[in-house]
Amino acid sequence: MAELLLLDSSIRLWVVLPIVLMSVSLGLIRHYLGRLLRGERRAELEQLSDSQVLHRTKLLREHGTYLPRQSFMMRKHFFNDADSGFFKRTKRKAVARNPITDPRMLTDMMTGNLTNVLPMILIGGWINWAFSGFVTTKVPFPLTLRFKPMLQRGIELVSLDPSWVSSASWYFLNVFGLRSVYCLILGQDHAADPSRVLQQHMAGSATSVPPDTNRAFKAEWEALEMVNHQWALEAVEDELMDKDLNLEEFYSSDHPRNM
Repeated sequence: MAELLLLDSSIRLWVVLPIVLMSVSLGLIRHYLGRLLRGERRAELEQLSDSQVLHRTKLLREHGTYLPRQSFMMRKHFFNDADSGFFKRTKRKAVARNPITDPRMLTDMMTGNLTNVLPMILIGGWINWAFSGFVTTKVPFPLTLRFKPMLQRGIELVSLDPSWVSSASWYFLNVFGLRSVYCLILGQDHAADPSRVLQQHMAGSATSVPPDTNRAFKAEWEALEMVNHQWALEAVEDELMDKDLNLEEFYSSDHPRNM
């Protein structure tokens, strides 16, 4: 029965394309409205400096084996010296960031709900009401019955193949599946994708500073103190010479590839 289902061509013009255009327009409005409400922020010089220091020590711990021992110890002495090390002599004031008392965090939460959650709920409810009961498309591969609640929202047909997609599910697939289109139109740093905004809020950016900078400095000092340097390029010249000799022997010998 599912294979004999034939969709009307008018569904493509009056259901599928309007939902796609509405999803793209919603992403563009979300992006520009979010930029307008948030405005441009400038991080403080001390925060940028601390974040760069933590980033440098992390790179030193992970990739310090590619530096000579003297260069590695000079950098480690700069950060971890008991008397004049950066982590020992630098103390920051611990500022507790409480979302209840911090107006900036409250503004961010309200802006995020206004630009991401509320429009998606309103337009999703309107689409579910206006295009309810339509079957829009079919995925080009078979699916199990577990996908029916996700792909056939608003259609209660037990005999319908799970590969068919309803209008409401088609809208949510467009909302979370147009990332490449948003990147092509708005660039990489955009706020049109709600999942991308949520990941940025949860994970933070590379220049973010932890709430307790002193504790982060202490943890980084302990981690760098436990690193034992072993130069990974100590015998690299001998290895390169051996490889060159092997290549010369390979091309000079009567190998079948050289015949």
